[in-house]
Amino acid sequence: MTRNRTTATRAWRNWAGTVTARPARVVTPASVEELTGVVRRAARDGLRVKAVGTGHSFTAAAATDGVLIRPDLLTGIRETDRAAGTVTVAAGTPLKRLNTALAREGLSLTNMGDIMEQTVAGATSTGTHGTGRDSASIAAQIRALELITADGSLLRCSAEENPEVFAAARIGLGALGVVTAVTLAVEPVFLLTAREEPMTFDRVTAEFDQHVAENEHFEFYWFPHTGNCNTKRNNRSAGIAAPPGRLSGWIDDELLSNGAFQVACSLGRAVPATIPALSKISSRALSARTYTDIPYKVFTSPRRVRFVEMEYALPREAAIGALREVKAMIERSPLRVSFPVEIRTAPADDIALSTASGRETAYIAVHLYRGTPYRSYFTAVERIMTAHGGRPHWGKIHTRDAAYLSGVYPRFGEFTAVRDRLDPDRLFGNDYLRRVLGD
Repeated sequence: MTRNRTTATRAWRNWAGTVTARPARVVTPASVEELTGVVRRAARDGLRVKAVGTGHSFTAAAATDGVLIRPDLLTGIRETDRAAGTVTVAAGTPLKRLNTALAREGLSLTNMGDIMEQTVAGATSTGTHGTGRDSASIAAQIRALELITADGSLLRCSAEENPEVFAAARIGLGALGVVTAVTLAVEPVFLLTAREEPMTFDRVTAEFDQHVAENEHFEFYWFPHTGNCNTKRNNRSAGIAAPPGRLSGWIDDELLSNGAFQVACSLGRAVPATIPALSKISSRALSARTYTDIPYKVFTSPRRVRFVEMEYALPREAAIGALREVKAMIERSPLRVSFPVEIRTAPADDIALSTASGRETAYIAVHLYRGTPYRSYFTAVERIMTAHGGRPHWGKIHTRDAAYLSGVYPRFGEFTAVRDRLDPDRLFGNDYLRRVLGD
């Protein structure tokens, strides 16, 4: 009995409301075999195919006017190999379900981003990352994957099997096929101690290299129109779990970081002149705190305030200089920026289109409250980022094209050669991929 569903055509929108698409049909296959049939039928009908996760990308990476595949029924852990230290998970599994399932089995990912709403395939295919001195993005933790290619065949790849595909497909942008399963490295669950502390902009930028060197995971947020930052240091702990108290955790994570911040953003959008004063209040609202818990409860946090975002990956040695340029640009401009600027790091990795491919990396992410005009701000920031050889996050707003990207990714041609081989007719193409990868 088949559970595959084809639903009536209706508009699809991403989480931020920045992208709308009207696919010819929307399909929810219940098995890899059904998914293979969907891909083959689309090819026969002359329709392009895109798989979509939870829509957390700000770009049109998953938009299509052809067949939109929803992986809602392709979820769950397929296999856990404790000896190898891996878990194989269906591609449509939301990260939050994966994290809780791993925790029940006494396992954890080594590193992760700060939200966990995305699907495994969506997060890895666009290069979702957290911050880490030695541990890299979620895609860098992939040990094997399988995908359905344009001819309808199931292709498995790893460092040993189809290694040239593996080098590209870990961050494949949906351009090489539909990912059906991912094998991730895992380890026995451990404890992280988080130390959150306010710090001045001048101090944190002067001490940035020291903080990165001394902490397994370091990040900070700068509040525009102020000289204030909030820092977070996560390190493994041999102690006992000491999570935030229920009341204090609710005050910090829900009341202040979401509820009060939502009100401040709404007021700032309506009356931009109030933003500098509101930023000074927001930057002082969170006090220092220390807590210890299992990884996903420390790495991730609830994000209920909707926003738009642009993020660039820079050579780590260029990041603080670029951030100072952003600060100076905002101070001399009429811009009013209500959202903090986020700075994170990653070690170099070996994935062809990873933002950290081949170089120690620092990320600068800028945000604005959803519904706020963002082009002037993002354009000015992007000008600074590209002057430093920045690589835009594949799932976040940017204006770069293949001509630029081929110059900042030494292995760009390697990726496009794999694409030409696996999808010569661009069954998995769309306008976004045409812009960033070329024809």
